Amino acid sequence: MGRIEDYFRQHEYTGRLSAAMFYALASAIALNFFWTPGHIYSSGFTGLSQLVSTIFERTLGITVPVYILLLVLNAPLLWLAYRKIGARFTLFTAISLVFASIAMRLIAGPATPWVADPLMDAIFGGAINGFGTGFALRNGISTGGLDIIGIVLRRTTGIKMGAANLTFNFFILISSGVMFGPEYALYTAIGVVVNARIIDLVYTRQQKMQLMIITEKPQEVVHSIQQQLRRGITIIHHAEGAYNHHPKEILFTVISLYEEGDVYNAIHQADPGAWASMWKIERTFGRFYEPRL
Repeated sequence: MGRIEDYFRQHEYTGRLSAAMFYALASAIALNFFWTPGHIYSSGFTGLSQLVSTIFERTLGITVPVYILLLVLNAPLLWLAYRKIGARFTLFTAISLVFASIAMRLIAGPATPWVADPLMDAIFGGAINGFGTGFALRNGISTGGLDIIGIVLRRTTGIKMGAANLTFNFFILISSGVMFGPEYALYTAIGVVVNARIIDLVYTRQQKMQLMIITEKPQEVVHSIQQQLRRGITIIHHAEGAYNHHPKEILFTVISLYEEGDVYNAIHQADPGAWASMWKIERTFGRFYEPRL
């Protein structure tokens, strides 16, 4: 995946369009091959689109496809994104939604379900959609819906989206239980958890890591890191190696897990003999640069 991402970084727009297409393919397969046959609801606005489609069909006898509702329900959020986030972000979000809608329309599910086990539908649907969503987010593409709401809330009020996200998806779970029975609410819950877990495994930009570097060439390492990454660094002077008693310096910085490969290359170029360790942290306080979307 590293070579693919290097190519995407050098060809930003091509990479983002490719990521949008990959997300569209994954979401269509998850919906039409697993979730719909298994009566499983997705999380977020895809799940909301499934729910509204089911309500229309059961109460009014009208079939409104999920791919149409996905665009309709996201339309006001795209306007909000344009006003509050930016034109480029809105453009790529709209492209990913249109691609997903087209893929959901063109990639039809099998005439008979591949498996008769809703649990398998929940797991594999969540895994496939989670990988596609994580890959899109990793390459700077939003998938709309709760992504937009979360970014706007964080920028305007400082409120994190976690509680609202859980509340929204809990509503989806309850609705799936009402529509298909309580066991399907549990299957949907499993699918939501799998989906979220796979997203976290693939989309690492939001995961903050504390990095400690011990080096005999501190200025060279600092220069190399700051040339390749926009990160502040703290230097602790007068350290000493216990084995050879050479004078060393300790560097501390915080990066995202997404930048792990870049920082490794920067350190190795400046000082191949440097030693470093990295561990996950929960949050940072003060200024921490996040590349704009």
